[in-house]
Amino acid sequence: MSAPVVNPVRNVARWSALVGGLVYGYVHHNSLTALEHGRAEKKKIEHRDELIAKAKAEWVKINTPTGGVVTDPDSPNFDLEKLLIHLSETA
Repeated sequence: MSAPVVNPVRNVARWSALVGGLVYGYVHHNSLTALEHGRAEKKKIEHRDELIAKAKAEWVKINTPTGGVVTDPDSPNFDLEKLLIHLSETA
């Protein structure tokens, strides 16, 4: 009994399909990995920004004078007249 003869074109097509599938899988895996790393980095940055915002809010809460006078000139609630009156009363 002899081995069956396989058409060489069929072998080339099979090997080409196998190599093409491997290349596609490799590229697809790399694109999904890059996408997931991007999402993780974005989530990390959002978490860091959230912590910074909380820290700033806590700092403002701690450093606001009890008399209700805002001493930060960049604050929208800053009133120079109230600050001067407050400083003259405490001095």
